[in-house]
This record gives sequence, C-alpha cells and structure tokens, in this order.
Amino acid sequence: MKKAVRLDKFLADAGAGTRSEVKKFIQKGKVQVNGVPAKKSEIKVSEEDEVVLDGNRISQAPEFVYYLLHKPAGYVSATEDKRDKTVMELVASDRKGLFPVGRLDKDTEGLLLITDDGALAHELLSPKKHVDKTYYAVTDGCMTKEDVQRFADGLEIGEKNPTMPAKLKILSTRKVEETELEQYPSGWSSEIQLTIKEGKFHQVKRMTEAVGKKVVYLKRISMGVLTLPDDLKKGECRQLTAEEEKRLKESVVIK
Repeated sequence: MKKAVRLDKFLADAGAGTRSEVKKFIQKGKVQVNGVPAKKSEIKVSEEDEVVLDGNRISQAPEFVYYLLHKPAGYVSATEDKRDKTVMELVASDRKGLFPVGRLDKDTEGLLLITDDGALAHELLSPKKHVDKTYYAVTDGCMTKEDVQRFADGLEIGEKNPTMPAKLKILSTRKVEETELEQYPSGWSSEIQLTIKEGKFHQVKRMTEAVGKKVVYLKRISMGVLTLPDDLKKGECRQLTAEEEKRLKESVVIK
C-alpha cells in the first residue's frame, strides 16, 4: 500500500492540475475527502481514502505518466537549461521525475514524449530497437529520385558507419520566387517526408547535407506507434489516451 501524501500532491500527481491549481480547488471547497469538504491542502490522504473533485472521484496516481507534447521552435529538449527555455515549461504538471524521451533540436518542432518511465524511454531510444521516427521537412535544394535511393542505401555523415537505410518520400518540389532566394539560395525547394530508425545527433540535417541540400524547416510527426495529433497545437501538451498508452507499452518489450 502506498504511504499517505499531502492532498494537493495526491491531486496533482493524479493529473487533476498543477499544485497551485489544485490548491485553489481546495480553497474553493471543490474537493471532498471521504464525503467531507477538505479545508487544507496539507491534510494527508492515501489510496484508501475517497477523494472527489467537482463530483468526480480521483484515483491514486499511476506509477508512471505519459505526455504528448507538440514542441514549438525555441525550446530545448532538456529538463533544465541556464540559457534557453526548456520543453518542461510547457508541461502542466508538478510531478517529479518527468523528462523528454530523446531530443529535438531547438529549432525543430513536432512530437515529443514526456514521461517518468525510464525503462520505457530506454527501449524507445535503444539503437537495437530501430524505432521508426518520421519527419516532415522543407529543404533548400531539389530532392531527386537519386536521393531517394541514396537515403535507402545509407549515407556517410561522418560517423564510424553509414546511416541505416532510411525511407525518403518527396512530397513536392518547386522553383522559388525571387523574394525567397535569401532563404533558398539554390533557387529550388522540396517538401519531404523522411523515416529513420536511428537518433544520431542532427541526423536528418546531416543526411540532407550529405546529398547537397539543406534543411530549412523540420518537424517530427511520429515516433514508433505515436503520431502527432492534428488537433494538438504548437506548445500544447496532453496526457496519452488509454489506447495510446496501451499501444505504446505493447510496442516495446521491457527487459
């Protein structure tokens, strides 16, 4: 049986809100413990107590939690940083031990999993697992059918070994306007979708440079069984649904 904890911590860990938010709920008389309105945040409760918020019973916090974040540009994938804003500032939770699974560059957007489940994170990031990561990118330069084959064959990007085979799909190619030449000096731009099975440092950018192009915009749209929802706006974060969490756990075998 889990030990008793403060009421505000119990509610925050259960996902009812941040610690400051749940304190306000308690102050407003919205929380009951065993049928009696709770008057103080610091009273102790355990899994044996019935905690109700606005008529809804709050269950004991799960062992681990999983958040899906639509990372915007300008945030670093770290738990703390002295110079830059971190992705953790976008997670509305006071739960201890949360961290981003893997990293997206500061200027890269898209799907990022936040959790406190170290074992699951290890399995997702393990090079031996070859978990697919799919990106949408805009390039300076015209991607070609030859590039598709080179990505599939593996590229030399300055590592000990070439990259693993990657799936490149060219979505569109266009000749840019004169007003865009500063951003696209080559005069051409392509939209691509790229799926890789590794997570090397700046890998997508380095692979693109290996075929003579440059990434101008990059966004991760999926990782393993998780896909960035269309209705999750940049900067927004939500917990995984029960179905998403189930599929995620089934997709990795934790040893």
